[in-house]
Amino acid sequence: MKKIKIHYLQILVYVFFIFSEANAQQTPYELKGKNYTATYEECIDFYRELDENFKSVSVEQMGMTDGGEPLEIVIINSNGKTNPEKWHKENNVVILINNGIHPGEPDGIDASMMLARDAAMQIENDSFPRNVVLVIIPVYNIGGCLLRSEFNRVDQNGPEAFGARGNSQNLDLNRDFIKCDSKDARSFAEIFQKIQPDIFIDNHVSDGADYQHVITLATTQHDKLGGDMGTYINDAFEPALFRSMKEKNYPMIPYVNLWGKDAHDGWTQFFDGPRYSSGYASMFNTFAFTIETHMLKPYEQRVDATYKLMESIIDYASLNADSIRTFRQNAFKNLNTQKVFPLAWTNDDSKFTEIEFRGYKYNTTISNVSGLPVKFYDRNEPYTEKIKFFNSYKPTISVEAPEAYLVPQSCWKVIELLKLNNVEMIPFEEDKKLDAEAYKITSYQSGATPYEGHHLNTKVEVEKYPMKVDIRKGDYLIPLDQAAKRFIIEVLEPQGSDSYFTWNFFDAILIQKEGYSDYAYEQYAADYL
Repeated sequence: MKKIKIHYLQILVYVFFIFSEANAQQTPYELKGKNYTATYEECIDFYRELDENFKSVSVEQMGMTDGGEPLEIVIINSNGKTNPEKWHKENNVVILINNGIHPGEPDGIDASMMLARDAAMQIENDSFPRNVVLVIIPVYNIGGCLLRSEFNRVDQNGPEAFGARGNSQNLDLNRDFIKCDSKDARSFAEIFQKIQPDIFIDNHVSDGADYQHVITLATTQHDKLGGDMGTYINDAFEPALFRSMKEKNYPMIPYVNLWGKDAHDGWTQFFDGPRYSSGYASMFNTFAFTIETHMLKPYEQRVDATYKLMESIIDYASLNADSIRTFRQNAFKNLNTQKVFPLAWTNDDSKFTEIEFRGYKYNTTISNVSGLPVKFYDRNEPYTEKIKFFNSYKPTISVEAPEAYLVPQSCWKVIELLKLNNVEMIPFEEDKKLDAEAYKITSYQSGATPYEGHHLNTKVEVEKYPMKVDIRKGDYLIPLDQAAKRFIIEVLEPQGSDSYFTWNFFDAILIQKEGYSDYAYEQYAADYL
């Protein structure tokens, strides 16, 4: 009788083991030797299988992309709810994770698949934070992911093959968050405005300089984020992540903004303007982080470091949920009384912090290709030293916020983009005249070459003058007593670094349309004078 019971127990254990292995669904990365990144199809199939196996996981289809495939999101939380309004009402911290904006940098794609699976399993045994909701974009740049080759990004150390940087239009999607030339970016805005994340993570791989660190972090610039949120991310949130990663044996530094230079003199913090993902997120008072692993490190190390940093962010978010939500809520309240808004910034080289940098000596050798001297990072000469990190910025152009903006219905491209970003607009119901203040563009510099499908208008100077504006029925009034206030100012003020004028949406106003023949005008000129 005892033998039968023991045998039965062994069967139960074996069945439980098989069941656990089935639930511990392996990713293609894990199954194929950890120098492999999932194809788009493998990635989506993996998440759909998670959706089938776990009540805590839900895959939702959102808008279309230029690649002809819909953008999908994966929602993971302990109560299985998929309503963002309820998440926020119940005081959850909502974390949005974006992957594959540059599919040649796929670390986050594979790390997030494992993170999602592990989170789902932790929810099953009640060990995942109950106050955290994860929303994952499996692959943002689907078109680029489908252009898979081992020859993309040829100086990168794995994986075996991966996607291309450009999307199906050959656009860099990390320059498209304001102009929204891609369906991808329009679908992202829909997701972001629906989710209203408290924290945003964008996963990347860094090229440029060589150094010993496996992973770096580009935190949204704290002066630009501003107020108590800026102070908190700089003094508390970011330092906690650095401590956590050091404990996990991945000593981390800020994103290395060197680009082929020696590190001894330090570097300035990368400035994430609104065109970038983290810059876009900060306009809506979201704490934003861009994870950058180092392309020359083995793929397994990079994926592991990405996983562990996302894990650290989740842990911090759970422990500090009340603070994170309070800072965001206060930031939106303070918008109502904020009068002056910076539009352009410059690095303040009088302020810096010291960080411990683990680099390689920057030496000179003779090129085997050209026979000329070339610079290189010598891995035979590692060093560790304190260097200066210039992470403070000061505004160079600021504007006083008006009561509202007037946008004629003829500017329908701009109106579409404003609506896409949840901007509240009031259509005029009748023709009228209004007293308003207008800008005259007195000078600007137009880009000599195309940039991401546009040319940039920079060094913009303006003069203000009062005028009577003819309003037509159907034109729009955009009041500023709304959550999108900062976004509205950034895109409609012509001197904004990523304004719609900067991205040449308003170039038609710069072109003279009427002319005259001087001989025909001569007879009237004296009378007019």
